[in-house]
Amino acid sequence: MSGSVVIAGGGQAAAQLVVSLRQGGHEGPITLVSEEDMAPYQRPPLSKQYLAGKLERQRLLLRKAEYFESKGVELRLGRRVVGIDRQGKRATLDSGEALRYDWLALATGSRLRRLGVAGADLPGVHYLHSLANADRLREALRPKRRIVIVGGGYIGLEVAATARELGADVTMLEALPRVMSRVVSAQVADWLTEKHRESGVRIRTQAKVSALIGNGRVEGVETDGGSVEADAVVVGIGVLPASSLARECGLKEDDGICADEHCRTSDESVLAAGDCARAVNTLLGTAIRLESVQNAVDHGQVAASVILGSPKAYSSTPWFWSDQYRIKLQIAGVAAPNDETVLRGDPGAGAFAAFRLRRGRLSAVEAVSSPREFMAGKKMIAAQLAPDPALLADTSVPLKDLLPAR
Repeated sequence: MSGSVVIAGGGQAAAQLVVSLRQGGHEGPITLVSEEDMAPYQRPPLSKQYLAGKLERQRLLLRKAEYFESKGVELRLGRRVVGIDRQGKRATLDSGEALRYDWLALATGSRLRRLGVAGADLPGVHYLHSLANADRLREALRPKRRIVIVGGGYIGLEVAATARELGADVTMLEALPRVMSRVVSAQVADWLTEKHRESGVRIRTQAKVSALIGNGRVEGVETDGGSVEADAVVVGIGVLPASSLARECGLKEDDGICADEHCRTSDESVLAAGDCARAVNTLLGTAIRLESVQNAVDHGQVAASVILGSPKAYSSTPWFWSDQYRIKLQIAGVAAPNDETVLRGDPGAGAFAAFRLRRGRLSAVEAVSSPREFMAGKKMIAAQLAPDPALLADTSVPLKDLLPAR
């Protein structure tokens, strides 16, 4: 198998594509172009173990640089693709060099959603999206320092937990009525809120940030409910798909680069994978853009199958996780806001699960320190089951009894 492959991006999807191609027998040249100066690395630990100083920099690497060299993969680090000539099949780098390709994979990931208020560019305002961001933030999370976190999603809550464990004074400002309101049920959101408050985090919901204030450096956050003093501010208000390359060369885009179930864009020689891609998931029966390790790995494998000549469809149950203090939150599936919620287990005991049902069918499971419920729920979603809510809630009924017989 031959043909030159150029990969724009250096994250999880890009790394998986390289591994799957070489494991599948692809012998043609592969060039991976990444803006970062480091080979592809894990991003989830940036808000947890790495930020806390419990994980060394080199242990973040998905594969050591020697792996890529041994597999004949050329790494162009500290570079980015700035233009695509689809007709001539050339990708132009910011250095001016043009790389010819038979296959181009866009694995450009996501870009930060910036806080659009006065003072947002003051020194002492942090985002967390890259290793460089994490290195700067680590210096700010010292004992007794006043840290204000804007946004109560995955990043905000994980940074809050890490900051508290490091002894910082933490206030969280969330614009919506609940933390993580877009991704978990009200029951799980409220439980997490209580655990963070018990750990000393001050959480203010429905708090609209109007400005960041300071004289030469951030010193506080103005909200519609008053001001909060700060030695540092961490903004975690989400990301946007990094899809400008696709848009500029005329590929179809809609909250991400549009792709079919094989990660193929509207140009059959251009694939899209990872956070930047809105690909059709045949299990869910719709196109969806997800920001998760699992999704990036799946896309990398699917894109490789196309290049290898044996296309397989993207048909996986989405899953996510978050570590906060000693709490492990595992989610499978994608729930809608109005999905029914069925609790299994006692939240007061510190381990339980919220099962989400849409028109009777299981759409998601949110497992709090409950790995068995997570695994069983993931299998039920893949089997597209419509379990009896009463049986789901009854802890005397083993969940394996609700699964189809093999």
